[in-house]
Amino acid sequence: MEQFAADAAAGRTGGAGGPGGVEVRITGVGRWKTVLVPPNAFVVHTRRGEDRPRHIGLGVSFRYRPTTDSFLVVPGAMQTILLNAFCICSELQGVLVQAYVQWIIQDFGTAYRKLDFSDPEDPMRLVNLQLREQAEAAIKDKVATMSVHEVLSDRQPIIEELTARLRGVAEGSRGGAEGAGGDDGAGLGLRIVTVQIKEAVVSSKTLWENLQKPFRSEQGRLAALAELAADGAVTESRMAEARKQETRRLGDERDLAELRATTAAHEFDRDSQEQARRDERTQEIARKSAEAAHATRLHTLTLERERHEQETVMARLRLEEEQELARMRLDAELAAVRARYAADHERQLMELERERIRSEIANARTASALQAELIGALPEIVEKLPTPSEYKAVTVGGGDGASLAGIVAQLTAVVSALRTGE
Repeated sequence: MEQFAADAAAGRTGGAGGPGGVEVRITGVGRWKTVLVPPNAFVVHTRRGEDRPRHIGLGVSFRYRPTTDSFLVVPGAMQTILLNAFCICSELQGVLVQAYVQWIIQDFGTAYRKLDFSDPEDPMRLVNLQLREQAEAAIKDKVATMSVHEVLSDRQPIIEELTARLRGVAEGSRGGAEGAGGDDGAGLGLRIVTVQIKEAVVSSKTLWENLQKPFRSEQGRLAALAELAADGAVTESRMAEARKQETRRLGDERDLAELRATTAAHEFDRDSQEQARRDERTQEIARKSAEAAHATRLHTLTLERERHEQETVMARLRLEEEQELARMRLDAELAAVRARYAADHERQLMELERERIRSEIANARTASALQAELIGALPEIVEKLPTPSEYKAVTVGGGDGASLAGIVAQLTAVVSALRTGE
């Protein structure tokens, strides 16, 4: 406790030492420091010169003087101890008993005075070690009075003995005064929560097999008898089932034969009815087809007659139209011929009238006009005349030169002379 107090005074108190420590915070400076304890941890605070603790309890925080004070912090959680006890039973055979014990601190005012919680890494380590030794001793003492069969078949006596031993040591008598200052010398201030046996194993493999042989043999015998009974029951069930199946098969075959016969009769009747219906239907269709063909032929003949009548009418109409067209063409041609003849007659009359007018105009012209016209046409006449190979002189003049007939006679003579020269 003094070492823990020194560590606390130096500011090293806390859970940094290992997983079993308790996180304790110290705040403040100098003489004005405060220790903050978690709510799930027990603490006892003492001061130099005082015979009783100043603070004790679960999760108690307090003022702290590093020069005169000391405190101890212990986890308040439930602890579990695993046990592996190698025991010798009353038959001098080795047995391994595996168990676990769970305990908690019941009276910290008694526990911190009687138990060693000074390990900074795990304050519960030494307590767990002491309880483990006592529990293993209790298990060995109880197993030493029991046979192998008793150890393996009934674990309750071991649990009761172990629970009684540990509770007598840990809890002690409850008659005395309890509290921070009470100490009647009985119990450690702890409470045993539960004690359980996990497993009991025989160390000798041969002994373990021998212990199992009677049970295995009995179970083998029972299994063989059960197998024979099961085989007999299965055989009888199979035979009964075979009989049932054969009876069912025969009944099914008989029912199937009757069903086939009934089905065949129904099918024959149905086929006969269907064939009769088909024949009747075929005859009906043939009759309807004949009627339809006859009606078709009548309709065809009617159509042919109507078509022939229409063709006759159309031919008569076409003939009348052709005759009418021929008559109209003849009328048109006759009108055209008449018009042409009338036009020719009119043209001839106009020509005659034009010749008459010309003659009248020609007869009405004077000799001087004719000479002027002839003189105007001479250059054109000369251009059209061929080049003469020889020249002949023709004298135009005379007593009849003054008349038109004389002039014409002279010109004729000139033309004849030119042609002769060619």
